[in-house]
This record gives sequence, structure tokens and C-alpha cells, in this order.
Amino acid sequence: MIRVLLPAHLQSLTKVRTEVELDLLGPVTTRSILDALEAKYPVLCGTIRDHVTLRRRPFLRFFACEQDFSLHPPDSPLPDSVATGAEPFLIIGGLAGG
Repeated sequence: MIRVLLPAHLQSLTKVRTEVELDLLGPVTTRSILDALEAKYPVLCGTIRDHVTLRRRPFLRFFACEQDFSLHPPDSPLPDSVATGAEPFLIIGGLAGG
């Protein structure tokens, strides 16, 4: 069971509180988590990744085990503690402005 923490604006779209649980088969990667998340919550399609390129949207970051995985290749394996559900995969909304 993979645990995913969503930022407030995505929580309101999915109508869930903070954490989502996903069952994944195969390697646990950013791509596999986002694919499963969008399959379970179709309303998220296009909000986290671009519809066509599947690239991460600006101002969203991905963290696992206190490490930023936003710029890692999407098929890079995530830490075992995320794969076992001991640690969550975090999707963080960035802030901008001054």
C-alpha cells in the first residue's frame, strides 16, 4: 500500500483528506504512483502532469523520505520505505510571488 499526501487544492478536487492510499503492482516510481493516482481519481488528470507530455506541472514538487524527486527521471525507483508504505510520497504545491 502506497501512501500519497496531496496539497489542499488537490484534496478539494478528489474530496479526500490529506492522504490517499494506492495499491501498485510492479516497481514503485513517480510515474507508477501518478498513473495509479490518476486512474483512481480521474479528476486529477492534467492537474499534476501535462495531458500530452506527462511532464510535471510547474509549482508542483514530489518528495519522498525528505528528498526532492521532482527532477529525477519518472521511472527512477523510489525508496523502499515508500514502497512499503512506511513513508508517504508527498506532492507539494509550490508558492511564488514576493
